[in-house]
Amino acid sequence: MRALVVHQHGPLDNLGIEDCPDPRPEPDEVLIDVYAASVNFPDLMVINGTYQRLPPRPFVPGKDVAGIVAGFGANVTGFNVGERVMAQIEWGAFAERCTAPARNCYVMPQAMSFAEGAAMGLAYLTSHFALIERAGMEPGEIVLVNGAGGGVGLAAVQIAKALGATVLAAVSSEEKAALVRASGADHVIYTNVPGLRERFREQVFAATNHHGADVIIDPVGGELFEASLRAVAWCGRIVIVGFTSGRIPEIKAGLILVKNISLIGLQVSDYRDREPAKARRAQQHLFELYAAGNVRPHVMASYPLADYLQALRAVAERRALGKVVLAMR
Repeated sequence: MRALVVHQHGPLDNLGIEDCPDPRPEPDEVLIDVYAASVNFPDLMVINGTYQRLPPRPFVPGKDVAGIVAGFGANVTGFNVGERVMAQIEWGAFAERCTAPARNCYVMPQAMSFAEGAAMGLAYLTSHFALIERAGMEPGEIVLVNGAGGGVGLAAVQIAKALGATVLAAVSSEEKAALVRASGADHVIYTNVPGLRERFREQVFAATNHHGADVIIDPVGGELFEASLRAVAWCGRIVIVGFTSGRIPEIKAGLILVKNISLIGLQVSDYRDREPAKARRAQQHLFELYAAGNVRPHVMASYPLADYLQALRAVAERRALGKVVLAMR
C-alpha cells in the first residue's frame, strides 16, 4: 500500500510517500480500506514533534479516516466486510489501508460521502464535547466561536445553532464571514481589525446588547483568547480547545474571580479512550443532526495523496475553509 511516512519530526518537507506493508488488525481492531482522510491541525503538530502524544518513528500521520471495512480482529463484533465506516485514530490515516480500534469506528449514514465522513471526525466530536459535555450549553444562550472558518470552529457554529444558541462567529476575512453565515451564524465578529483587544469586545457587546458571550469556544489562543476574556458574560464559560495561533496565553486569575467565569480545557481524545460509550453517543447525535440537515461538513478541497503538501500547507497556513481532505482511492 502507499502511505505518507514520517522518519524524522520537523517540517512538512520531511514527509514522503512510500510503499509499506499492509497493516494487520489486532484482536480488537478493524482493518479499513481508506478512501478519504481529513487533515487536522494536530496532525501538523504530530509531524513536527510538538503534540502531546507522539508515535514511534517511522510512522504514518493522520487522525480521521473514512473507508470500507476490509477485515477485523477475532474479538470484533458489529461490523461486516464491505460496510462504509469512519473512525478516529491517533495516527495512521494517511495511507491506503489502516487499522482502528473497533470502539472508535462508526458505520456511516448512507447519504454521507467518504470526504464528509472523514471531515466529520475529530472536528465535530471536539465541538460537540466542547459545547455539551464541557460548557453545558443550554438553548437560548449566546455562543461565541473563535476561528469559526476552520474545521473545529465551523463545526461548533453548526452544532450550537442546531441546539438553539445565538451564535457569534469570529473570523478574519470576508470569505470566512460568508461561509459562517451560510452555516447559521447570527452575527460575525471580525478579528482582522486594529486594536483587537478593544474592538473585539465592542463588536461582541454590540451584537449582544452588552451581555457578552455565555459560552466561548476557543481553538486559537494567543491574542484572540486574551480579547475573549474581556467579551465573556458574567458567569460565562470559555472552553480551551487548542492554540492554532501558535501562542499559549497566560491568564491572570483575578479576572476569573471578579467575573465569576470558568475556564475549561478539552482534550477530546481522552474521552474517546477513557469513555468510548460517551463518545459513541455523541457521534450518534452528530449523525442525527446530519440526517436532519442541521450539520454538514464543509470540504473546501479534496486532494489526491500525491498532492499531500498542498493539503497540509492549506491547514498550516490557516487558509482552510472548513476541512481539507486527502483522497486515497
